[in-house]
Amino acid sequence: MTDYAIETKGLSLYYGRHRGVLDVDLRVEKGDIFGFLGPNGAGKTTTQRVLMDIIRPTVGKAYIFGKDCQKEGVAIRERIGYLPGELSLYNNMKARQFFKMYYSLQKNNNDPGHWQKLADRLGLDTSRKIREYSSGNKQKVGIVIAFMNKPDLLILDEPTSGLDPLVKQTVMELVREANQAGATVFFSSHILSEVQAVCNRVGIIREGQLVATERVEDLTTQHFRRIRFKFAKTPPGDAFTQEGVIETSRDEGGITLEVYTHLDRVMEQATSFGITDIETIPVSLEEIFLAYYGKGNGGNNA
Repeated sequence: MTDYAIETKGLSLYYGRHRGVLDVDLRVEKGDIFGFLGPNGAGKTTTQRVLMDIIRPTVGKAYIFGKDCQKEGVAIRERIGYLPGELSLYNNMKARQFFKMYYSLQKNNNDPGHWQKLADRLGLDTSRKIREYSSGNKQKVGIVIAFMNKPDLLILDEPTSGLDPLVKQTVMELVREANQAGATVFFSSHILSEVQAVCNRVGIIREGQLVATERVEDLTTQHFRRIRFKFAKTPPGDAFTQEGVIETSRDEGGITLEVYTHLDRVMEQATSFGITDIETIPVSLEEIFLAYYGKGNGGNNA
């Protein structure tokens, strides 16, 4: 038995000469809420489509619960709730008809009223035809479909897109509840505050390549530290001009540094000026993400 809900090995996919993903080795442990981060075009959707066997890799392998996504896709999808980034719905059906039809196709669903409970929590009127819905209400339909089967794995691509703040909060609650009930969640989003709030591990993908996989708390503490010092004697302007250290602000109250390397040297230098107070300022996931991407140019990959 594997410990991984999702595993890829050397996963690469090209659209002709255009690269989608390159040599991605990804592992998502069972029970994780895993955030998959990257700007548009970084390779997030491509990876998810390979996992769902919508497209097939040029080289490499993808597995869900130890099963080959390309060889055992039908059996795998019985255990997955999937919310794609681009929904395709039966617009002439009423939402309740659509949910009942979808329920009838599920082998493992033993709670016929669960879709209605989900719709009620999301504030979705299921008596209307889907074509009459706003984009936000269509997103709610997709969310109900993803969660209604109480799947072992949820693959969610930008699940809060187009939703108002209160409904976004409800979706976050649904994610946590599903995870507490035993589901693994693969959560792709560009809203980093949501990822930081709900995910325990994250992977950052850039230009089709996985550049970091860390626990959220490790990523926010290890990438760099922001420290504010107050001194008895104000250091000169060049006191902390060294590789791996950036002075971000200076005033009469003190100096704020971002320290990437050689924290021991920084502390030694700071001590020489007489530290009267020291504060470690939390670093957000968004700031770390921007540090990986510079100005946010994630390339032109799908």
